[in-house]
Amino acid sequence: MTFLEQLGVTAPIIQAPMAGTSTPLLAARVSEAGALGSVAVGAVDAAGATAMIGEVRALTSRPFNVNLFVHAPPRANPAIEAAWIDALAPTFRSFGAEPPPVLKPAYASFANDDAMFAAIIAAAPPVVSFHFGLPAADRVAALKQAGCLLIATATNLDEALASKAAGMDAVVAQGWEAGGHRGMFDPDADDTRLGTVALTRILVVQAGLPVIAAGGIMDGQGIRAALDLGAVAAQLGTAFIACPESAADAAYRAVLSSDAAGHTEMTRAISGRPARCLPNRFTALGRSLASTVPDYPIAYDAGKALNAAARAAGETGFAAQWAGQGAPLARALPASDLVATLLEEMTTSA
Repeated sequence: MTFLEQLGVTAPIIQAPMAGTSTPLLAARVSEAGALGSVAVGAVDAAGATAMIGEVRALTSRPFNVNLFVHAPPRANPAIEAAWIDALAPTFRSFGAEPPPVLKPAYASFANDDAMFAAIIAAAPPVVSFHFGLPAADRVAALKQAGCLLIATATNLDEALASKAAGMDAVVAQGWEAGGHRGMFDPDADDTRLGTVALTRILVVQAGLPVIAAGGIMDGQGIRAALDLGAVAAQLGTAFIACPESAADAAYRAVLSSDAAGHTEMTRAISGRPARCLPNRFTALGRSLASTVPDYPIAYDAGKALNAAARAAGETGFAAQWAGQGAPLARALPASDLVATLLEEMTTSA
C-alpha cells in the first residue's frame, strides 16, 4: 500500500501548501477532487491554525495536509538589521513611509512554538508536513501518537536521510525549479541546486522513504514523468495559484499570466531565505543592494512592511509573488477542474 493509499487518496497529486496563496477552500476542493489538499499555517499563530483547520474540516471529510515551518531560531544581529533598514529606507520614503525602526521575526518556528504544537496535536490532521527542518523527537512521537502521517521537505540526500531517521513517513524532493522558499535545513550551506528529476531519482534509490516529487510540475504529463521516476506522487504549487480558490490577488495573477512568468528568480531579499518568485520591483531592488540580508524571518518583517507601504501608494510590485519555473504553464481553472484535467492528462500521456 502506497503512502497516499493509506489515506484513501486516489489521485497521486498533492497541492503544495504555499503560504500566502493556499486557503482552506482551495485545500478542501482539491481533497474533494480525490487529491491531497494542503493548508500552510507556518505564518499564523496557534489560533489562526486552529481556525484554518476547522474551516477545511467544515468543507470536506477527505484527508488533507497541514504544513508547518521548522526553521532554526533567527540570529539577531542589530548591526546587520540596521544596515538593511538603511538600505531599504529610500524605497520606503519613495512611498511616503518610514521603515520600521527595528526588525523582529515575522512569525515563530514550530520548533519552539508550544502553543502551535498543542493546537496541532488537538486538531490531529491526517497529514502534517514540515518545511525548513525537522521537529524534535518528542514532537514527532506525539504527532504519530495522534495518528498523523508525517512528511518533510528535502533538497538533497542528507536532508532526506535525516528525515528518515527522524521518523518521517514520506519526503518531498524539492527541486531547484520549485516556487516559494527553498526547504534547505541550513540556508547558509552550499546549495547543490539539484533539479527535480535528479533529486527525485536519487531519493527514490537511496533515501529509503516514499518520495513526492516537487518543482516545475504543472500538468499531467509532468506528474506521469515523476511517477515514472519512482515517486509515489507529485506536489504542485504554482499550478494552483491561478485557481479562483487561491488567495492570490489580481496583481499576482496578472504577473503570473504575463511574460514575466518565464523569468522567475531566486532571492533572499524578501524574507531572508532563498525563495523563487516572479520578477518584480522587490526582486530588482534585492539585486541592487549590497547590504547583508538579515536572518529569516527577521528580514521578512521589513519585506512585509515595505509591501504594505507600497500597496498604500498603489504599487503592487513589492509582494512575495512566489512561483516556480513552470509558471508559464499555469491555468486559471477551478481547483476541482484542474485536478480532473491533470488526471486526464496523466492517462493520455501514459
